[in-house]
Amino acid sequence: MKKQKILFIDRDGTLIEEPADEQIDSFEKLKFTKGVFKNLEFIRRNLDFRFVMVSNQDGLGTKSFPEDTFWPVHNFIIQTLEGEGITFDDQLIDRHFPEDNSLMRKPGTGMLKEYLNNPAYDIEGSFVIGDRETDAKLAENIGCKALILGQDGITWDKIAEILFAGERIAESRRTTKETDIYVKLNLDGTGKCDISTGLGFFDHMLEQIGKHGMMDLTIHTKGDLNVDEHHTIEDTAITLGECILRALGDKRGIERYGYCLPMDDCLCQVALDFGGRPWLVWDAEFNREKIGEMPTEMFLHFFKSLSDAAQMNLNIKAEGTNEHHKIEGIFKALARSLKMAVKRDIYHYELPSTKGKL
Repeated sequence: MKKQKILFIDRDGTLIEEPADEQIDSFEKLKFTKGVFKNLEFIRRNLDFRFVMVSNQDGLGTKSFPEDTFWPVHNFIIQTLEGEGITFDDQLIDRHFPEDNSLMRKPGTGMLKEYLNNPAYDIEGSFVIGDRETDAKLAENIGCKALILGQDGITWDKIAEILFAGERIAESRRTTKETDIYVKLNLDGTGKCDISTGLGFFDHMLEQIGKHGMMDLTIHTKGDLNVDEHHTIEDTAITLGECILRALGDKRGIERYGYCLPMDDCLCQVALDFGGRPWLVWDAEFNREKIGEMPTEMFLHFFKSLSDAAQMNLNIKAEGTNEHHKIEGIFKALARSLKMAVKRDIYHYELPSTKGKL
């Protein structure tokens, strides 16, 4: 029998915005969070999750937070969400103050006993959706994943995308007698980079892909630089291309294509297509033998290897007088092209091809 997955959803700061005093005790303070209606209704309609509200309401029922100021607003929230097709299967509200150190209060799991160690529920496949570290800690304590609004670029739009189509994260390792390379890529990241190849200028260029493509990118390369730079650069390109291809999955809903940008004296254009047919058109000349420790003859080789491994068509053109600016402009244009091409629309989740396959 298929186990039931659950969304444990926080209230204040997640469904509704949280005021400075952290108490929604009047209608004047009530404001729903951006995107909550469209996306939560989409999740409710298209996905099979049990919706469980899990909320701390400090001192509810005491003089500091009387019940007659809580329930009218809370009931209005529930009724408004129901009017948009968003219903909760369960509502769990804890009344303890933080200093009570109650196991019932998040991130304690006391309120969730019905769902834990119950074979009917798929806790590992479930999510906590919240806005605080306590929500992330709750997810850790019960053994599921967390989606925290405002953290790592998470919005309600992103939550719906992740739950519907999955995360686009891939890892790849390539080990030969010449190189040992590890790459991890999150296509929907925020531009975090951890890059070390042993070639400073190459690191700088690869960082452009992560930063300007808004992708989280880890690249750790150990190569035979005592021989020369060739294997390090080529194998890094192959491993990165493999990661891009894996992270794209079946490519449903992506834009598929991407575009050019100026950089000081240079104009650099990178057009690409994730159509599954690797091809490189290269129109860029360099007059220096090296930029930093990187041989300029390897630029073409890098992009050819990347194109082949990622199964994408790359058309690259650059003109200008400053060699550093020219190649940096190409990497930045590649990053922006990737960002455009991998953009995903779950509301139009079709394969961008008349062939029916990419």
